Amino acid sequence: MDARAKLRDAKRIVVKVGTSTITYPTGKMNLSRLESLVRELADLANQGREIVLVSSGAIAVGRDRMNRKKSASIPERQAMAAVGQGILMHVYETLFASYGQVAGQVLLTKENSARHNQYANSRNALIEMLALNIVPVINENDAVSVDELKIGDNDNLSATVASLIDADLLILLSDVDGVYTANPQTHPEAELLSEIDEITPEVEQMAGGVLSDVGTGGMHTKIEAAKIARSAGVHMVIASGDAPGTIRSILEGKETGTFFPAKEAHLRVRKSWLAFGRHIDGDLMVDDGCAKAMQEKGSSLLPAGLLSVEGEFKEKSTVRVLDSSGREIARGITNYDSETLRRIAGHRSDEISMLLPAAQKKEVIHRDNMVLMA
Repeated sequence: MDARAKLRDAKRIVVKVGTSTITYPTGKMNLSRLESLVRELADLANQGREIVLVSSGAIAVGRDRMNRKKSASIPERQAMAAVGQGILMHVYETLFASYGQVAGQVLLTKENSARHNQYANSRNALIEMLALNIVPVINENDAVSVDELKIGDNDNLSATVASLIDADLLILLSDVDGVYTANPQTHPEAELLSEIDEITPEVEQMAGGVLSDVGTGGMHTKIEAAKIARSAGVHMVIASGDAPGTIRSILEGKETGTFFPAKEAHLRVRKSWLAFGRHIDGDLMVDDGCAKAMQEKGSSLLPAGLLSVEGEFKEKSTVRVLDSSGREIARGITNYDSETLRRIAGHRSDEISMLLPAAQKKEVIHRDNMVLMA
C-alpha cells in the first residue's frame, strides 16, 4: 500500500498554520485565507475527523492593531502577543461558529510539558475537548513565555501536540511548497522532494533559514518537527497554505507537499514526554560501537562509548545523543553533570569507582530513561 494512501484514513489531524499564511505582507490579516482554512477544517470535522489547529500570528496581528513595526524587544513582542491573541481567537471563534463548529483556545508553553504531570494533564484536556467535538486552537503563550519567544517556533509546538494526543497526521501549512533540494529563492533549479523517509544530516543541511519577514520559523524548525512527529508515530506533510484545498488534497493521498512517513514504533506517553516535553540541555557524541548497541539492542549509554560532551548542564538534565557523524540517535536523562561526564568519557564501568568514589550509577543514561530517535 502506498504510504500516502494511508493519509486517507487519518482521523485525528493537527494542522499548523504560519504567520505568513494568514497575514498579508502589510501585516494585516488575510481574512479570505482564514475563512478558506476554517471552512476546510470545519468540513473535515463534519466528516467525523478530529481537528486541532495550531496557529501562529498573534504577534503580527497585535503589531498591526497597535501600528507598531517589527521589534526584537522581548517585552514589546509579549505585549503585542497579548493584544493579538485575543483578536485572532475572536476571528477563529466567529468563523468556526459560522460553520457550526465550536472552537476553544489553548495556550501552551514549554513549561507545561517539562513536568510529566503537566504533560499528562495537557493531554487529557485536549483529548476531552476532541471528545466534546471542540476544535482546539492552540498557540504558544507568547505573552509570558520568554524562552519560546527566543525560539519562536510553533512548528515544534505542533509536533509536540501531535505526539501528545496520538495524532495520525500533522500538516504544516507554510509559504513554501515543501522541502527542496536547495533554497528555491536563490536556486531556481531546486527540486521539490515528494517524500523523505529518513532525516539524514544531508536532509538537515538542506534546511535554510527564515524565509519570511513576518514569521519566525524556517525550514530547519520544520525538519525538527518532522523528527518529533515521526518518532511519535505521526505522519507529517509540509505544504503551501496559499492555495485552497491543500488539506483535502493531502487527505486524498495526492502528492502534495513533502511527506514524512511515521516510524512504525510508537512511543508511549512517558517516552514522548521524555523526548519532546523537556528542554534539551546538551549533546553527547558516542562512538560507532556504542551507537550500534543502542540502536540494535536498546542498550544503556555507558561511559566507555562516550566521545565528547557539548554544553554545560546538571545531572538529571535531558540531552541529545549523537553518533560520530553528528546524527541524533537518542534523547535521554543523564545521570551525571557535564563536568563529570567529561572526566569519565571513554572509561570502562569498572574504572568509574576510581575516578568517582561516590558514584552510584554506572550508566551515563539508563535505557529506561532513553528514547531512540533513529
